[in-house]
Formats: sequence, structure tokens, C-alpha cells
Amino acid sequence: MTSAAHDRLLIIDFGSQVTQLIARRLRELNVYCEIHPFNSVTDAFLKDFAPKAVVLSGGPSSVVHENSPRPPASVFECGVPVLGICYGQQVMMQMLGGRVEGGKISGGGGTAEFGRAYVTPSVEKLDLLSGWFQNDEDREQVWMSHGDHVAKLAPGFEVYGTSPNAPYAVTADTDRHFYAVQFHPEVHHTPKGATLYENFVRIAGFQGDWTMGAYREEAIRKIREQVGDKQVICGLSGGVDSSVAAVLIHEAIGDQLTCVFVDHGLLRLNEADEVVAMFRDNYNIPLIHADESELFLGELDGQSDPETKRKIIGKLFIDVFQKYANQIEGAEFLAQGTLYPDVIESVSFSGGPSVTIKSHHNVGGLPEKMGLKLVEPLRELFKDEVRALGRELGLPASFIGRHPFPGPGLAIRCPGEITREKLDILRQADAVYIDQIRRHGLYDEIWQAFAAILPVRTVGVMGDGRTYDFACGLRAVTSVDGMTADYYPFSHEFLSETATRIINEVAGINRVFYDVTSKPPGTIEME
Repeated sequence: MTSAAHDRLLIIDFGSQVTQLIARRLRELNVYCEIHPFNSVTDAFLKDFAPKAVVLSGGPSSVVHENSPRPPASVFECGVPVLGICYGQQVMMQMLGGRVEGGKISGGGGTAEFGRAYVTPSVEKLDLLSGWFQNDEDREQVWMSHGDHVAKLAPGFEVYGTSPNAPYAVTADTDRHFYAVQFHPEVHHTPKGATLYENFVRIAGFQGDWTMGAYREEAIRKIREQVGDKQVICGLSGGVDSSVAAVLIHEAIGDQLTCVFVDHGLLRLNEADEVVAMFRDNYNIPLIHADESELFLGELDGQSDPETKRKIIGKLFIDVFQKYANQIEGAEFLAQGTLYPDVIESVSFSGGPSVTIKSHHNVGGLPEKMGLKLVEPLRELFKDEVRALGRELGLPASFIGRHPFPGPGLAIRCPGEITREKLDILRQADAVYIDQIRRHGLYDEIWQAFAAILPVRTVGVMGDGRTYDFACGLRAVTSVDGMTADYYPFSHEFLSETATRIINEVAGINRVFYDVTSKPPGTIEME
């Protein structure tokens, strides 16, 4: 999607689970960057990509081990600034003539360093650290996560910062604009990490030309070039990603786009009506409302295994979508709301260095029988950038800020067997819970919140009578990107008020629980 006219920064990934955070930090500075696994970065790739700067990520490997990951040597011959982070620092030192010693984890005797640490500066100033070391104690908090350590600097490098267990915490060869830090500036626990990245892109001469306004214009042009006069169908879920993709594509090609909204009967209260009204009435986008709830719920009847339920929903969705797609004459393209994290994780799944968390059904093409080509105008964007693009396109703020909603819908918030009765109870409870969150002004502070109906019945007392009804679980988490999450710390007053409302207003529930599990070890959803 991107044009060579953009300044581009290359992030070479060695398998760190926080590499995406590097990209997010840089995108926040209006710098366009891409993440590529080390084993896909060749001399030819470097020449074609022509980066204005390079960042070497962290990673789980040890450079002292044979066959540990390496970038091509030509990275250091491109004449552009290079920043090495943690493993990236160590691989830089090892390749340029320094020496790294293994810690106990790698079979050596060195001291590891994990968690919060404090870096103190050397006497000489460094442009990369402009804005650092201005507090009374003349030190800055950083986040360390390394078992190995640099024991000898490569020729041309000097020390600019140290920590108790990292004597070479910040090093640089200023003549060649090579910089290396042992800590992780991309994480929240390095408070001035964003300043370090800002200094690096300034040193590299980036103009900050990566904006959603520019992306919108460029994406429209690319969509028109790809599609021509052919028809496009879009699987509209009602979520932010597919909705922004649909509005963007419609702006590019107008009535050549038809959206298919598959209603599987697992949506939240009034959700189908809201989605149809927004796209058919407000945007005048051709829309097929495929109400197939009876089909989905019939196939799910009696099923309780979560993976089985997911597979049933996934297969039916493809079958139903194809049925309606076949009714659209001349359709040659399918639009999907694939995001950049999906692409990154799928690359890792097919051979990249990081540990794969999940694979994605919407990356890498469609079932061959459909015979459609993909249009994925959001595949270079993170979630927050999609929301920014949605604002650029004029989507309502209340819609752009909606919490994520899973493709299988309420099926994964209904552990155990799914019944129409349980779904109706769950919809009502979820609506009360979200209404409570909005009334208290907390909705925008929370990444995702939802109710789940638990697969147990409990004894209760209401109006001097015995009840035997379902238990309701409430979940609310804070997160940056959904990869890790912590529970939202509601007050006891809020939880008490919410539980009372749910029990009083929703027939079929007599007990309410709040989930205080983080991710990891849990997941955000119940199933």
C-alpha cells in the first residue's frame, strides 16, 4: 500500500513479544515503519525497501549460541542510522567486533537483569538521550529483560549510560549513527522511551509524513487501481475494522461495493438493527442483511466444546457468505478488515522467530472454492490507527470507540451449551452492564467489557422464595493492543450497584461475579 515517497523505517524482528510496541511508538511520531522477521531481510530486500533508518528488536535467543539470529551484514553498510534494542544491541556488538557474554540462562556466569532498573549517564552527552537525566537524582527508570550482557564494545563505540547490572546500558558510535541500548524503550515501564524514539527519528531526518489524511488518499488510489470496474463484496461484522474498511472502499468505488452482514443470532442487544441502519441509511452502502440465526443456532444446539462451537460458526459463516456472494453478479474481490498485527503474527506463524500466539483465518487468502481476490486496505494499520482513519472518514465517535467484539459473538461468552434462553438472558445482562459503565463515564477508560453467562445454576432467595437461576460473570480489562491485559479496578460500590441492577432487571440471573484475572495467564474472552 505504501508509496516509496514515504520515509520508511525498517524494524528487523528477532522474536521479541513487544516488537509491535516499537512500531506503535514510531507510528505515533508519524513515521511509517514495517516489521520484518530477520530471516526475510536479505541484501536484495534492503536495497528494494531502502530504509531511512533501521531498528534491531529484542528477542529470546542468545547471540553466544551457534546459529543465533543475525541481520545481514549489509544493514551496517547502508549508511543509515541503526538502533539496537536488547538482543539488537548484543547482535550489533557481536557482529561489529565487540563481545557478548552469556548469563546463567545461556549457560554462562553473567548476571541477568529483569524488570525495573535505573540508568545513570556518562559525562559526555548524547543526542539520542536529549531530554533524559533531568531529575534531581540524575538517573532514569528503564525496563530491562536480558540474560546476556555486552562485555566488550565494538570499535568506535563509547558508553553513554550504565545500570547496576549493565555497564554498557547505552552505547553509540556517533560517527556512523549506530546506537544501542540494553533496555526496552518501547514499553510503558521506560517512562521516557518515547522521547528516545523521537530523538532517533529526528537524528535520522524523518519528516513525519505518515498521517491518516495521507493514508486515506493513498488507499483510495490503490483500491481504484486494484479493483478497476469490478465488483467487491465485504463481509461486514459491525465491528470497527470491517466498518472502516467498508466506508473507505465505498468512498473509492461507490456502488461497486456490496456489504454482506451475516446475522448469526449471536449478536448483542439491538446490534443487527444498529449496523443495518448505520450502513444502509446513513452511508447508502448497498447491504445484504443475511438473517441466518436459525441456521447457526440449530447447528450449535447441544454443542458445549468451545473449539467445536468455533469451527461450526466459522464453517457456516463461509458457507452463508458464499451463498450471498454468489448472488452478486461480477464479484471478483472480497474486502476484509485485516490489520497489521494479524499480518505480523501470521508471518511469524509461517516461520518467523517469535512464538506464535494465534493464527488468523483472514490472512493469506480465502478458501480456494470462492475464487475471489482480496482487498485489504487496513493491513498496514494498528487498531488505534484504524480508529484514527475512521475519524478521518467521519464515522460517529460512539461507533469508532466501541469495544472489540469477537467474530463468534456471544457464543464465546456463553460457556457450555448454547440455548436461545441463555442468549436472551445474556443480551439483557450485557446491556445493563454496559449501560452502567457508560453512566459512570468509564467506557473510554476500558479496552473491553462484557458479561458472560456461566454454565452453572445457583440457589438464591428472591421475595422470600427460592430461585435456581444462572450465574453471570462480568469482565472488564485495560490494554494497549489486546496482547496483554489487566482487569479494570472497579470500586466495590460500582460492582454492588451493577450486580443489583442485573439481578433486579434480568430474569434468569440470581448471582453476579467479577473476573479479576489478567492476561496472561487468562485470555480476555471467557472461551
